[in-house]
Parts: sequence; structure tokens; C-alpha cells
Amino acid sequence: MFQIKDELYWVGVKDWGLKSFHGTHFLTPRGATYNSYLIKDKKIALVDAVFEPFAGDYVDKLAAEVGLENIDYIICNHAEIDHGGALTALMNRIPETPVYCTAKGKDIIKAQHHREWNFVTVKTGDTLDLGRNKLTFIEAPMLHWPDSMMTYVSGANVLLSNDAFGQHYATSEFFNDEVDQCILYDEALKYYANILTPFGRLIQPKVNQLSGLNVPIDMIAPSHGLIWRTDPMQIVNKYLEWADAYHEGHVLILYDTMWGNTEKMAHAIAAGVEQAGVPYKVLRTNKLPKSDIVTEVFKAKGILMGSSTMNNTVLSDIAGLVNEFKGMRFRGKHAAAFGSYGWSGEAPKIASKLLQEAKFNVELEPLRILFTPDAEQLERCRRFGNQFAISLG
Repeated sequence: MFQIKDELYWVGVKDWGLKSFHGTHFLTPRGATYNSYLIKDKKIALVDAVFEPFAGDYVDKLAAEVGLENIDYIICNHAEIDHGGALTALMNRIPETPVYCTAKGKDIIKAQHHREWNFVTVKTGDTLDLGRNKLTFIEAPMLHWPDSMMTYVSGANVLLSNDAFGQHYATSEFFNDEVDQCILYDEALKYYANILTPFGRLIQPKVNQLSGLNVPIDMIAPSHGLIWRTDPMQIVNKYLEWADAYHEGHVLILYDTMWGNTEKMAHAIAAGVEQAGVPYKVLRTNKLPKSDIVTEVFKAKGILMGSSTMNNTVLSDIAGLVNEFKGMRFRGKHAAAFGSYGWSGEAPKIASKLLQEAKFNVELEPLRILFTPDAEQLERCRRFGNQFAISLG
């Protein structure tokens, strides 16, 4: 148990060994934390639990350090199992303790744990007095699940924000001002890009709602990673920036290749982008995890995607990525497709169509080269890259 502020304590878990999240979708080389918080006031409230594999130790520590019978309320900001997985083990010990959550949260908890507990459903503006502190609940649907909410602790002046404003980052420190800021923001941006991007349009209204509460926020304590203690609103401002069709001005050239011909095209295209004075990156899709590629797409202004043709379609890595992009709902990004072929050459056309379906702005016709590009064809590639870069404005 680690004291954060006044009566507020961290009682979570640091998962140093975690290397992937959401199955194998999101690689987490720096591990993760499952932040659970305890408010020890006249009444004691536990806000969020931890991932089920850690349930036994988590409940035993609470029993030893707090006394389970002393917990008056359990607040479930979000029912996903990395936060609510330990609920069954906890509630088996204190089954009558009220569980505060949104109406949708109640449905999800029941569907996952198959228990009928003492649920108290709340909505935005509802409060719970603990003594010196008062909890105010703020619904945050689709940030990033339908049941999500935040809890503001007046008295401590801390926003317990659950998944919003977090990072997958296990470290011995607890606060944002104690770690390398480049690493912190690298993980915060990667987290936003992979988890919150599809719901970016909801960020501004939620921030406005938080501002409308007109309350002091001394800290923002998310459910993963470091607590924002120094200038906590910096991460809120970053979320507003990231939600506003964010890009860093460069072109990302993504490709997969069978015999190296599409790769030759990619590098010639990159030379054309460079000639236009636009920064660029060239990445082979089967050499990186999807979560890193999603982050790179999030940061790019324009995407050039290349694929060889195999069995009349795009290579499987490319198909899987574009399907991923469709779910991310990127905003304001431009794209075009290219690729080599040997027989019929459908891949660039299919890739172009898939990019359009994923809501990229696709204006250039796809570039196709038969087998190995010669000098003239490499020049076509260079012009293609140059034209695309200039079109970004």
C-alpha cells in the first residue's frame, strides 16, 4: 500500500513481466500496472480492482493491511477484466459490500462473473460521501467501453480516470515527474493511439464536461501506469491535441514484399517523398507488431501502402493491417497504394479500395509495376512519391 495523497492510497499491482495486452494485439515491452485505489476516510472505498491472475495476493494484502470487513464501498469504474477480474475473489469474502458502477457496468460485471451482488448503479453527477472526501461519478461511455466512468475525489482533489490518460509502463516510481519524460510520453501516445483513437470524437465533449465541474484537480490517477502529479492537465491537453486529427507531418511508407520488388518500389517512392522536402519513414509490415504500426500510422500525415500480388489479392499482413485501420477510425489521413506483380496485379487496386473503406483520403491511382522495376519504372516510383508528398500541402 502506497500513500498518494492525504487519505488516498495505491493498492494495485505492477506486472513487470507482461509483454502483450488484449491478447497479443498490444505489445507491452515495459510491462504494465493495474492501479487500484483505496480512500481511507470515515468510510472506506476501494476504487477498481486488478487483473484476475493477481486476485489471490491482492485480496490477501487488502485483508492484512486494511481488513476486508472495513471496506464500505467498492467502486468499479470499468468492468474489463484487467480492472474487475479480481472482483469474484474479493466479493467471495465480503459478498454484501455495495458495488457502485454504471448501469451498463452492472450488466457487464454480471455477464463476466455470473454473480448477483449488491449493485448500486450511478450516473454523472451522483455522489457518495465518505467523510472528509466525497466521490463524484462521471460517466465516460466508450472511453473506451460502454460502462466506463471516472470518479472525482473531492478533498483529495484527485480524478481517478480509469483507462483515460494511462500508459502501459511498469516502474518502481509512482508519479509522472519521477521518470524519463520521453519514455512516459512515448507510452502515453502509444496507449492513446491503440486504445482511444476510435473514440477520439468523444474526447473534447468529455473534457468540456470535466471542466464544467469547476473543481480543482491536483492529480489524475489512471488505471494503468504513472499518476499525473506535476501539471496533471498536461495529459488532458495532449488528449485534446491527439483527438484533433493528429499528425506529425511525415509520410509513412508501409510495405510487404515477396521477392524484394515491392521493397525496391518503396525505397524509390521514399526518394521522391524526400525530394519534396517531406520527412518520411519506411517500414516493412511483417517486421513490427501491429500495435507499433498503428502508433506510426497515428503519427503520420500520409500513408503509402505497398503489397505484392499473391493469389489475386494483397499479402495477408497488409490485409490484416488495413482491417485493423478500419476499426481505428483515423481522421484526416491521406493514403495511396502501390505494388509489384507477376500475373494479374490486383493487390495495389485492392489495397487502394481497402484504404478508402478505412476512411483514408485516397486520391492517387495505385501504382503497379510488373515484376522487377527497371530504371524508368523506379523513376515512376520516385515521381509517385513526390506527387503524393506535394499533395499533402
